[in-house]
Amino acid sequence: MGKLERFLERKLEELGVGLNEVQKQAVGQAEGPLLLLASPGSGKTTTLIMRIGYLIEELGADPARIKAVTFSRASARDMKERFTRFFPLLQPVDFSTIHSLAFEIVRTHFYKTRTAYDIIEGALEIEEGDEEQGYERPLPLHKRIILRNLFKDIVGENATDDAMEELTTYISYVKNKMLPPEQWASVKVDVPHAERILHEYESFKRSGTSKLLIDFDDMLTIAHDVLEKDGAMLRKLQSRYDYVMTDESQDTSMVQHAIIEKLVKSHRNLCVVADDDQSIYSWRGAEPTYLLRFKNVYPEAVTLYMVQNYRSSPEIVTTANTFIKRNKNRYDKEMFTNNASHQPITFKTLRDYREQAKYVVREIAKIEKLSEGAVLYRNNSSSIALMNEFDRAGIPFYMKDADNRFFSHWVIEDVLNFMRMSYTDKRADILENIHLKFNGYISKHQMSVLKSIDNGESVFDNLLTIAQLHDYQIKPLQEAKETFREMNGMPPLHAIRVIRTRLGYEKALEKLCERLGFRKEYLIGILNTLEDIAEGLETMADFAARLKYLEKVLKGAKSRKGQNAVTFSTFHSAKGLEFDHVYMVDLIEGVIPASEDGKKGAGGDSSSMEEAVRLFYVGMTRARRTLEMVTYGQRDGEQATESSFMSAVKDIVDPSRISARATAGSERQPILSAAGDSRSNSIRLKSTNFTSSREPVKAEANPNAAKHPTELAAGANVRHRVFGVGCIERADNESIIIRFGENNVKTLAMAMCIERGLLELV
Repeated sequence: MGKLERFLERKLEELGVGLNEVQKQAVGQAEGPLLLLASPGSGKTTTLIMRIGYLIEELGADPARIKAVTFSRASARDMKERFTRFFPLLQPVDFSTIHSLAFEIVRTHFYKTRTAYDIIEGALEIEEGDEEQGYERPLPLHKRIILRNLFKDIVGENATDDAMEELTTYISYVKNKMLPPEQWASVKVDVPHAERILHEYESFKRSGTSKLLIDFDDMLTIAHDVLEKDGAMLRKLQSRYDYVMTDESQDTSMVQHAIIEKLVKSHRNLCVVADDDQSIYSWRGAEPTYLLRFKNVYPEAVTLYMVQNYRSSPEIVTTANTFIKRNKNRYDKEMFTNNASHQPITFKTLRDYREQAKYVVREIAKIEKLSEGAVLYRNNSSSIALMNEFDRAGIPFYMKDADNRFFSHWVIEDVLNFMRMSYTDKRADILENIHLKFNGYISKHQMSVLKSIDNGESVFDNLLTIAQLHDYQIKPLQEAKETFREMNGMPPLHAIRVIRTRLGYEKALEKLCERLGFRKEYLIGILNTLEDIAEGLETMADFAARLKYLEKVLKGAKSRKGQNAVTFSTFHSAKGLEFDHVYMVDLIEGVIPASEDGKKGAGGDSSSMEEAVRLFYVGMTRARRTLEMVTYGQRDGEQATESSFMSAVKDIVDPSRISARATAGSERQPILSAAGDSRSNSIRLKSTNFTSSREPVKAEANPNAAKHPTELAAGANVRHRVFGVGCIERADNESIIIRFGENNVKTLAMAMCIERGLLELV
């Protein structure tokens, strides 16, 4: 028996965890470059941990000379915890983020060159354990403060939160792509003078204070430059590790790839774990095409495909596998599963957007365990209407990436100021905030004159009698005064509609969008959401109180992790998660795919659309048992079109739709252009067991093993020797499925668990 077989057999006996054939190959492929393409739910983390254990226990590798680089601190902690559970007697391996590695290089370089510096961004993982101890470095200056000041100086206006978000994303993109200054202008960005702001920002960091200022992106670019120029430091770092592994490598940027390349250049023992079909972060510099060119960098690399899905039902796996084939620039993979059949993907079309949140609330309320339900959407703005409706229904929810910017948005402050004016029209300070946003045509000079008047009278009367007005202003100001008077005591929903129409706020927003480049759909969407929140409330004071309350609810939703609560998440943030029941909402054209997704780049490049497809695929593959897609026919008073992605999934689930369109003489082409022959898909999808034509490799069953005890049945609580306490979800004579946490479900060999005494009832 070889080393690998001996190791795997021992781990099967000790842990009750068996590997399929491809996973075994990945564990045993110790030397040289390895590209491990891992489809969703294929057990990549378990495989990676077992590979590390094999290197140490069987090949004698020193744990301190193994480097595992992950995408986030949460992933690094998770891998470290899993490794400790699997191999409690081994010395820990060096698990860290790429930023942590880069900072180590930068810190050493600055110490060597006696360079004084300050970090101007967030709380960084500087020393092991600092985060857990609550230590934070004081930040004399912060990146966002510097950028806000530069924006004000260059653009002449205060930056909105949305502008700041886009500006920081633009800067990260430029840095992570390693673009030289002469190419900064080629990057599309809607922030005015973004290139100039970036130049000024870089200059300020070098000379604005007595110390060099660096942000997180600088850590990567400086670390790369140091390794490029300092041969001694590079050789020292290369000699520290014999094996390097990177997880979630589809999310790695060009500068991050370049750092890893330098790190492994001497021994080339690099294991890259990735899924090109789940690369969804190109907007912040991720380089998915690097995986497709992996053999160019490492011609001798071995490529393995982990495509057996242990997470989802065959209905979900087969459909998602077909859907992702729309994309051309990808490795050709055939994801499959041996899981039991459950039910087809379902679809719901509602009449209007405003019915969506109410519908999802009704459906989620039917779920026995709320933590097994998730509502996924592309944009964070979708969460507010959902949050409002779920709160009214008394259904708790957890928001993985809660975004409080909605409640501090200037549009909301404008609406509240309009409402305040209906209570009293004697305050010039309130009018000053909105005088350019309704049809009173008040100039800045007139506003200045008005502010100097302190007679306790109506601001409109003062304008009409004291300020010098143009003839065309008189009637609109008289009408505005009357409108504000009528609004007093008006229900908030009615008041918002008056603000939008009679006072001309919506037209003012349209002009702002034309002048400053704001997205009209986004701003109008905020107004519509405010109407949803105002529905059923009696007074404007109730409305203001409701906004404050919901802001607190949103902050509180972050703390419900691990509780029995529904998860709200964007598609992006849902990656890595899984749930029994998933609802994908707001599935309309213009949202997913977005209108800009369809725009081809230079040379007919369709990378934006391919990324949107991958994003939708990520959403689909979060579901274990049931997946429902929700769309609607009308939004914000305009017709909405069902997402072409949802239509494509319908065609996969029911290929007769394509035939029906062809019979009806439809000019619409089948959306599944990359999915192969639709008739062969039809046969495969209509089969009763939904299994792949590939024969999966199973661990040999022990013919002498006893049948499982009746106590080991669904619902029983058990303790596993390695994984701790969990609850049995399903059990039969071959396998047992146990949930050890919200996102930790294991499928174990029943016979081995019984024979080795790995389980006990609790």
